[in-house]
Amino acid sequence: MNDMLLPHLPDLLVQEAVKSALLEDWGRAGDITSQATLPKSARASAAIAARKPGVLCGLAFAASAFLQTDKGLIFEATKHDGDHLSPKETVARIQGPARALLSAERVALNFVGHLSGIATATSRFAEAIQHTKAKIVCTRKTTPGLRAFEKYAVKCGGGANHRFGLDDAILIKDNHIAVAGGVRKAIEAAKAFAGHLVKIEVEVDTLEQLREALDAAPDVIMLDNMSPETLREAVALTDGRALLEASGGIELDTVKSVAEAGVDLISTGWITHSAPVLDLGLDIEMS
Repeated sequence: MNDMLLPHLPDLLVQEAVKSALLEDWGRAGDITSQATLPKSARASAAIAARKPGVLCGLAFAASAFLQTDKGLIFEATKHDGDHLSPKETVARIQGPARALLSAERVALNFVGHLSGIATATSRFAEAIQHTKAKIVCTRKTTPGLRAFEKYAVKCGGGANHRFGLDDAILIKDNHIAVAGGVRKAIEAAKAFAGHLVKIEVEVDTLEQLREALDAAPDVIMLDNMSPETLREAVALTDGRALLEASGGIELDTVKSVAEAGVDLISTGWITHSAPVLDLGLDIEMS
C-alpha cells in the first residue's frame, strides 16, 4: 500500500500510549526475569516476523516500545504498515542491550499483533467486495483509549473511517428518533442545529422510514439490519438522493451480498471489536 494514502499518527499519541503500556507491564521492579538471568552487558539481535499471513500495522508502536525502553536499542523496519505479509516474513530487526530488548518485547508485539489483526480483517472484507462500488467503514465499537489507532489500522487494511466520536458528525439513531418524535422531526431539528460543515446521517429500519428520511434530505441514510433484497429496493427508491450505508451484524460471509445490493458504504464493528490478533513473534538471531 502507498503510505501516502495513510494518515499520519502523531508521535506524541503513539509515545503516550506505549509509555502507559510499558508502565503497566514493568510494574514496580521492571523485568526481573531478564535482570536475574542476563548480565547487564549482554547484547542481542532479534527479528520480528509474521507467523501467519496478514496485513501489517503498528510498526511505530513497536519502535517506540524499544526506544523508550533504551535509547541504545536500534530498531530497523524491513516492511511498512499496509504491507501484505507471508508466514516467516520479517517485518523489523532490533539490536542492542539484551535486557532492554526483552523487556520491551511483549508491549511491542501486543500493539503490532492487535493492529495488524484489525488491518487483516479489514483487508478480507475489502477484498470480498472489491468488484462493487461499496466501501468498508469502521464504527465507534473500539477499544477504549485506542480508537484513533484502531481506525488507523482500518485504513491500513483498505477500509475507510466513519466518525471518530460524537462531536464530528450527527448520526441520528433509533433512540434519538423515538425521543424526537419521528424521522423527519429529528432530521429537521439536526439541520437547524448543525453548522454548514457538519454532515447529517439518519438510521432507518424500514422502507417507510426511508421515504420519510428522503423527504427531509439528510446527507447519509443508514439502512439497519435490512436483507439484501430490501437493500436493493432501498437503493432503487433512493435513486442517488443520499449516500446509503448498510449496517447491522455484517460479517465476512454476508458482506458480499450486501455490497452487491448497490449501497455506497458498509459499516461493521466486527473489524475492530472482534478481529483476531495477527500472530507475530520475536526471535533472537544467533550469530
